[in-house]
Amino acid sequence: MTERNDERTPTAAADAVPDEELAQDEGPGMDHLPADDEKGPLRRCIASGTVGPKEGMIRFVIGPDGEVVPDLEERLPGRGLWVTADRDALAKAMGKSVFAKAARRAVKVPPDLAERLERLLERRCLHGLGLARRAGHVLAGYEKVREALKANQVGRAGPPPALLVEAADGSLDQRGKVTALAPSLPVIDLFVSSALAAALGRDHAVHAVVARGRLAVGLARDAARLRGLKGPQGQQDFDKGLGVGDSAGRPAM
Repeated sequence: MTERNDERTPTAAADAVPDEELAQDEGPGMDHLPADDEKGPLRRCIASGTVGPKEGMIRFVIGPDGEVVPDLEERLPGRGLWVTADRDALAKAMGKSVFAKAARRAVKVPPDLAERLERLLERRCLHGLGLARRAGHVLAGYEKVREALKANQVGRAGPPPALLVEAADGSLDQRGKVTALAPSLPVIDLFVSSALAAALGRDHAVHAVVARGRLAVGLARDAARLRGLKGPQGQQDFDKGLGVGDSAGRPAM
C-alpha cells in the first residue's frame, strides 16, 4: 500500500489567513518580549501560549477536508497554527479543541498525528543527511570522523564540523572515543546504523560528521524537533528496545 502523504496542499478555501495576521491577533505580550526573543521571527504556541522563535516550533494548517496537516516546509497556504516541538505540547494541542479554537472553525485531528509527524521528521532528517553527503559536507567511518574532529575540518581545507551523527545501536565504546574528541559538538543519535547507511549510500554506517553550513543548520533543527517530539520517555523506550543508553553526555538532538 502506498503511504499517505501527510503534507497535503490545502486550497485557498481553507481559511487562508496569513501568519502575519495571526501574529497580530495573538494578544498582549507581543510588544513586551525579551530582547533576545526579538532577533528572529516569533510565533505563539497554541498549546502553551508561550511565544518564541519559530525554529523550535512546528507549523500546522487546516486542509480542505478540515483535517489538521503538518507543514514542515512552512510553505502551505492558510493560517499557520504553531505548536512547540515538544511531546507534551503536541498532546495538549491534540486535545480539548485547541486546534479548533486556534483555527476558529471545526477541525479533524487525526488520532495518530504525533506518529505521522515523527515519521515525517525522521524522513526529513535522513533526507537532509543524504543531501549533505551528496554535497560533500559529510564524512563517514570511524577513522575518517576521528581525523576530521582532530583537524577541525571536514575534508581537505573543508569547513569545521557542525554535527556528529552516531548510530543508536553502535558500539558505546567506539561512540565514546569519537565524541570525546569534540565534547561540545551536538550529537544526533536518533537512528540505527541501517537507516544511516541507507541515507549515506553505504553498506554500513555508525559514525558521521557534518560540516558547518546551511544543510547542517536544517538538519540540526529537524533533529532537535524530532527529539522534542519523542520526549524523554519516547527516547528511553527507543533506547531500551535497542539495548543502548545515552552515555555520550554531550548536547544531543
